[in-house]
Amino acid sequence: MQTADSNGAGFVVIWGRRRLGKSRLLTEWCERTAGLYWVADESAAAIQRQYFAEALAAIFPGFAEVAYPDWRVLLDRLSREARQADWHGPLVMDEFPYLAASAEDLPSIVQRWVDEEKRAGGILLAVAGSSQRMMQAHVLDASAPLYGRADQIIKLQPLLPGYIGDAVGMDSARSLLDFYTCWGGVPRYWELACRFGDRHMAALDELVLSPMGVLHDEIDRLLRQEMPSAITLRPLLDAIGMGAHRSSEIAARLQTPATSLARGLKQLQELGYVQREVPFGEDEKRAKKAIYHLADPFLRLWFKTVASHRGNLRTATAAGRKQLLQRVWPQLQAAAWEELCRLALPRMGLFGCEWGPAARHWQANQSEWDAVSASLDGERLILGECKAFMRPAGKKEVDQIVRDLMCKTIAPGLNSAGKRREFIIFVPGLQENPAHLPGCVTLIEGKQVFAALKA
Repeated sequence: MQTADSNGAGFVVIWGRRRLGKSRLLTEWCERTAGLYWVADESAAAIQRQYFAEALAAIFPGFAEVAYPDWRVLLDRLSREARQADWHGPLVMDEFPYLAASAEDLPSIVQRWVDEEKRAGGILLAVAGSSQRMMQAHVLDASAPLYGRADQIIKLQPLLPGYIGDAVGMDSARSLLDFYTCWGGVPRYWELACRFGDRHMAALDELVLSPMGVLHDEIDRLLRQEMPSAITLRPLLDAIGMGAHRSSEIAARLQTPATSLARGLKQLQELGYVQREVPFGEDEKRAKKAIYHLADPFLRLWFKTVASHRGNLRTATAAGRKQLLQRVWPQLQAAAWEELCRLALPRMGLFGCEWGPAARHWQANQSEWDAVSASLDGERLILGECKAFMRPAGKKEVDQIVRDLMCKTIAPGLNSAGKRREFIIFVPGLQENPAHLPGCVTLIEGKQVFAALKA
């Protein structure tokens, strides 16, 4: 991490949903730069200051021997001690929303302190938090005291799937797809699952499906850890997880007016649990065909297995839990494969062009396309089909896909007139390369997809 300030002082904001590795990233940063990492909790402000002072005493001996009446006094002394020791940090205050919740004036105090440190060439401060709503309220919103002070704002996202092989030692496209179908791009889940190797079913049974599994209650835990708690949004997630994707369908499941859902759905999008999807080519703000779906593979898996079968899982044998998983696995893997293909498509440099983001396209009485992307020069359009066969596709399967592809309609809403159409078939693996394909059809395998999914 670097800041815009050449003298070392500055202010960095790191945020993102839980389990993405913020704390690991920050502790590694501090270890490599002789900085100080400190994490807040939900204690009272006076206790928090004492804990913070004790952490600072590791760098400034005697710092914790004084009781600090407020944060301003503590930070002023920190500035003096740091200047005497020629220490510039970085100083990391993790879970900053806990501090702000216990001391309402803290963001304003930190604002003034940051301004002073920048002028004096002092300490590089980084604040981080997993409560996305609270980070918005205290740091990122235009009305927040710290708004506009940050030299860098880093929102952590799930890891790109192309790094799974490096992280957990897998190389076959099938194993990588299985792993992504289970765990998505969440580093914490990768860490828990890596000891199982490619025994994905065993990993899911022990970590997720078993009532004793560390991830069995994961979603409820994540929602409760939000500030304020987001557990009241759980029914919306349940409805989407059960297959309701349009706002009218979600409302029908919950037996509530569709007009009452907007705020909750927006909050779930902000938290990173739900994505709003519109057909390719439509304006995201004005589209009337928007649907909502769970934002990553692990969420989808959890709601398909744990949420709807919690009672049965309490008494089921390992064999019974495996049968449950096998029933929903093809649907989960198909969704994960489509997601991977859409994510990879613009990164592959196909046909010597630069491509825009890929999306699905659907329209009444027209064929649905799994992945559509337009070249940035406006000359070409890719229309993709994603087939997640459970075993390598043979000539028979490929020939059938090609026949089906050539029969599909191209909706007027795709605005394909005057563009060269390229048809792509995505499959995880092949038994053999097909002898002949129409000139406008390209076949892409899983290894190519995963190779494209690295930064």
